[in-house]
Amino acid sequence: MYMKRYTLYFACLVSTVFLLVGSWSAIGADQDAGNEPSGFEGLIEASELVNVGTPVQGLVDTVNVERSAFVKKGEPLVYLESSVENAVVERAQSLAKVEGEIQLQKEQLAFSRRMYKRVKELFDGDAISAEKRDQAATEVRLARARLQKAEENRKLAQFDLERARAMLARRIIKSPISGVVVERFVSPGELVDDQPLIKLAQMDPLKVEVILPAAMFTDIKPGMKAEITPETHADGRYKATVTIVDRVIDPASGTFGVRLELPNPDYRLPGGLKCTVNFLGLSKDIAPSKTVDSLEPGEVAEITHW
Repeated sequence: MYMKRYTLYFACLVSTVFLLVGSWSAIGADQDAGNEPSGFEGLIEASELVNVGTPVQGLVDTVNVERSAFVKKGEPLVYLESSVENAVVERAQSLAKVEGEIQLQKEQLAFSRRMYKRVKELFDGDAISAEKRDQAATEVRLARARLQKAEENRKLAQFDLERARAMLARRIIKSPISGVVVERFVSPGELVDDQPLIKLAQMDPLKVEVILPAAMFTDIKPGMKAEITPETHADGRYKATVTIVDRVIDPASGTFGVRLELPNPDYRLPGGLKCTVNFLGLSKDIAPSKTVDSLEPGEVAEITHW
């Protein structure tokens, strides 16, 4: 009985030795072949998500976009009912263009000046009293004041026109960014106030969020380049640039966050994709850290060096 148990123990020991030797040989072969560590897992997201609202209460008259539509910055998205505002604009335009009052006061001023000139000549010839001369001079000053008031009224009318146009513009909800319509929340006839009308996503550029081990904190700098491989575009490689490196490391996981900017001018890449991030110019002895969930039996967590 003892001999059988000893024989079984010896066989298990020999098998373990052979497995370890084989594993070390495989690791050495990979290093000799110059294999590079696999990239870090990241997530491609829209650089901005915007819930477009309205500054005024009103009824929705027209919605110009549907879900997944491409929009440009400044493009009208929603029109609110604005018949009153349009009427106010038309009235203000009419008042701002009125020239009759100003022209009348100009003629009155010219007439008063001619009368004053004649009265002054008569006064200089002792034909009339000083009272008549002063009266003519006063008429000139009054005509000048009435002309100035007419010009001020026209300027105020122009200000009223600008205000009326601004009030009308607030009822035209325009896109604050260039991007894609993610969701449309309203339809014509609905009363809106402070709720979002349209949800937009800015898709150029995209942002890539990636979590890295603390050991890499001094290796990652803003401006560093990286190669992005989306999960649904395995044959595609895209260049991205590091824009943000978190300055605080999470003590629980020993990791920190990094954000990269990924150009997407043709909107080829959608948001929400998982991806692989390979930092260019990074030392080969730095490899992605492994979490406990991804470890193989016998591995140790937070492996950061090959």
